[in-house]
Amino acid sequence: MKLIKENIERDASGAITLVAEEPEDMYNVYNLIQIGDQLRAPTIRRVQTESSTGSSSSQRVRTTLTVRVTKLDFDSQASELHVSGTVILESPHVKLGSFHTLDLELHRNFTLAKQEWDSEALRRVEEACDPGSRAEVGAVVLQEGLANICLITNFMTIVKQRIEVSIPRKARGSSSQYQKGLDNFFKTVYDSVLRHFDPTNLKVILLASPGFLADSLSTYIFQQATLFDNKALIKNRSKFVVVHCSTGHVHALNEVMKTPAVERVLSDTKYAKESQAMEKFYSQLSTDDSKAWYGATHVRAAVTQGAVSTLLISDTLFRSHNIETRKDWVRLADEVRSQGGEVLVLSSLHESGRGLDSLTGVAAVLKWALPDLEEIEEAEEAAREQEQS
Repeated sequence: MKLIKENIERDASGAITLVAEEPEDMYNVYNLIQIGDQLRAPTIRRVQTESSTGSSSSQRVRTTLTVRVTKLDFDSQASELHVSGTVILESPHVKLGSFHTLDLELHRNFTLAKQEWDSEALRRVEEACDPGSRAEVGAVVLQEGLANICLITNFMTIVKQRIEVSIPRKARGSSSQYQKGLDNFFKTVYDSVLRHFDPTNLKVILLASPGFLADSLSTYIFQQATLFDNKALIKNRSKFVVVHCSTGHVHALNEVMKTPAVERVLSDTKYAKESQAMEKFYSQLSTDDSKAWYGATHVRAAVTQGAVSTLLISDTLFRSHNIETRKDWVRLADEVRSQGGEVLVLSSLHESGRGLDSLTGVAAVLKWALPDLEEIEEAEEAAREQEQS
């Protein structure tokens, strides 16, 4: 993402002009725009005209419109963002108050205006526009007959292709059909790696599987690279890291990220930090749950006491259409930072973020034990029961 122009007033209102340069940028824009914001962007509108004789015709016209946002639709696989709203600035081709959907495009400027740019929105812009923060990882998670070709960025895990190939079982006394099926499977995976990964620009390429399948795939990849003189693969061989996991399904990436070999290579990436933070939370929850809490009530109580060491919060909470609800979460994050705690905003398009979403979307690792927080929940339950009776 590139920042073109910023005009924020003292009261935090104002507008920022940005340009999305990569597909991942669309996810950041999706997290920036809220219902009620004003968005100005180039678009195509079908316009009907009527001649002096009364006949009508329609044509597609490229124009620039400003809408007040009423709805957002983000396609994570295609990285496409569609923003709907009512037109608030008159155009030669579109009447004021008309409904229109803006399809935001790469490499085309757009301007987003808000009544208030809160700290999380400004932090999101800063992170998205920092070229040094980009770190893409390729990953092939596989088991016999199944492979998921994934691209992992700071904010998204994108399954570029899911491969399923039938492999015959090993016959007693002969494995030729099995080996033939396995080679066909490896070839399909190899072709997909060539199609979806640019080894020159990726930080690392992970090959993960149960058993020794990933080792065999690695051997196959570089045999083919040598055979066909694929210089890009050969030159970047050191970026391929083989690791063990329990399954070939995408959720195994959480497991993969915890392995020491991967942690060493990706220690400075946002995704790795998120995965490690969630693992620390789960570990603390299992060993001493008085120092690990989740749910809005418990976490807010811990923040009030200044006890939060690390706040884990899902970006889904900041996407709330209720402005006051979003403000509450922003205030909570700001308070933790002011107390010297760490705040990690986890992407709901990563496995770590999905895990946090299943735990209400907010959790905290504490500096010291607070066993009395359990009494808060018990008191609330008793109050609810009394109201119902």
